[in-house]
Amino acid sequence: MIGYISDHLLIPILDFFYGLVPSYGLAIVGLTILIRLALFPLSAGSIRSARRMRIAQPVMQKRQAEIKSRYANDPSKQQEELGKLMGEFGSPLSGCLPLLVQMPILFALFATLRGSPFADVPYLVNLKVLPPEQIATVEPKPFTSPRHSIFVTEKDHFPVIASLPGGTKIAAGESVNIKLQTLSGDNYGKVLSNYKDGSKFVPTWKVTKGEGLVNVSSDGTVTAKYPGDATVEGRIPGLAAKSGFLFIKALGQVGFYVDGAINWDIAILVGSFGLTLLLSQILSGQGMPVNPQQSTANKITPIMITGMFLFFPLPAGVLLYMVIANIFQAGQTFLLSREALPENLQKILDDQLTNQSSAKTVTVVAETERLPFEPKSNKE
Repeated sequence: MIGYISDHLLIPILDFFYGLVPSYGLAIVGLTILIRLALFPLSAGSIRSARRMRIAQPVMQKRQAEIKSRYANDPSKQQEELGKLMGEFGSPLSGCLPLLVQMPILFALFATLRGSPFADVPYLVNLKVLPPEQIATVEPKPFTSPRHSIFVTEKDHFPVIASLPGGTKIAAGESVNIKLQTLSGDNYGKVLSNYKDGSKFVPTWKVTKGEGLVNVSSDGTVTAKYPGDATVEGRIPGLAAKSGFLFIKALGQVGFYVDGAINWDIAILVGSFGLTLLLSQILSGQGMPVNPQQSTANKITPIMITGMFLFFPLPAGVLLYMVIANIFQAGQTFLLSREALPENLQKILDDQLTNQSSAKTVTVVAETERLPFEPKSNKE
């Protein structure tokens, strides 16, 4: 499904934006905003549900405990009352459904930006080399890799897969050829010959695991030498992998720290991701009672995620998408946090804010009346 969405929805949109303005950086921005606008109703439902549950949760937990205690010996009545409670405030799981519905599109968008034309495309083939006397007992299972749309010009691209008709289990001393082909079965190399600069997109092959066990030639032919596990990688260059955008040196660039040098464009993108994530979390708490534990988590989470992405191998184009998506999310959260609440939830929120304000007033008065040399009460 992800490949289908990428090939038939996201890449055509990408082509459209690139046709308007020949910049793959701007095409990423346009694609991200359009998809986020299309998913607005779903993500808005999740934000609304989270906001309402944050208000209703303390009351719901108290009411649930009362119902379970009151009807402990009457399970059917207990379920009936719990159902009424859910009808009054909504189910905590109601916000999950919109997220699940949009997940395939977001995964497809993520996969699209990690591949051609924004980054080099790897085809990994995990091989198991067996002794010749054992191979006869193995039933061949044809291998087909996930498909990737390969751009050979700004307007020409097609899905390509890697395949091994005889499967990934081969005998020591045997040679097999990893075939790159289109979905219609056309040989990838022959298709490239139809393009003037097709030679730029010829794959390079190397052994990434088990170098002493197998060899691989420039045309993808693998020769098995000794039994064991090995991995062969074929890599096709991305058309725009080295294209820059604004302060980004290359959309396909991966890594904050590479070969002893700091890639400051990657650092800026990751930092921007963390700041926009923090902004979105701050906006989601506007007008809500202060929850010390939640506030601490909201501060720590962006720092942890940002630190992780500093060393996570994501191309700059993907990080650009994540920053734009976070900015859009923050704006969406800002707008939805100002929506009117249902009357019952608004009353609960007003009571929570009033109680919190009263508690602060009592604390301030106590601090004012205490003499400088008096210790603080443990109850405070």
